[in-house]
Amino acid sequence: MDWSDMFFQGWQGIVRTLVVGLLAYACLVLFLRVSGKRTLAKLNAFDLVVTVALGSTLSAILMQQSIGLAQGVAALALLILMQYLVTFLSVRSSGFARFVRSEPALLARDGAYCRGTMLRQRVTEEEVTSAIRASGAAGVEATSAVILESDGTISVIGASA
Repeated sequence: MDWSDMFFQGWQGIVRTLVVGLLAYACLVLFLRVSGKRTLAKLNAFDLVVTVALGSTLSAILMQQSIGLAQGVAALALLILMQYLVTFLSVRSSGFARFVRSEPALLARDGAYCRGTMLRQRVTEEEVTSAIRASGAAGVEATSAVILESDGTISVIGASA
């Protein structure tokens, strides 16, 4: 084993990474501008998966010499096109929207935990309590509702005065 290969394998690989990286990045930015703001919105789990997949694909294009620029750009375009189609269908069909998106879930109501929902959503009391403290409320008793949103964040609505 040649230890020098671990640190430097030649200028050809570096030049390829720079050129392909620049072009792939430019294509990704162009695709994102054309596809609209919703592509990277992270409004729900599906949006998050697409965002991660775009990053993973860009990384593969940059690092794997077996993936050509055209093939990588096609993969990015396919992911963005699929995201566009899913969001297009979601806003036009409530049934399709329910299929690809999760609904918000009520974790606490009127100062009491909804333990059945917490169990189904795999959320612990400690996680809900932490979100309540982060919102500035004193405890679950000081809340009107605690909601697990579609994107995985927890919203806290304070009790009415």
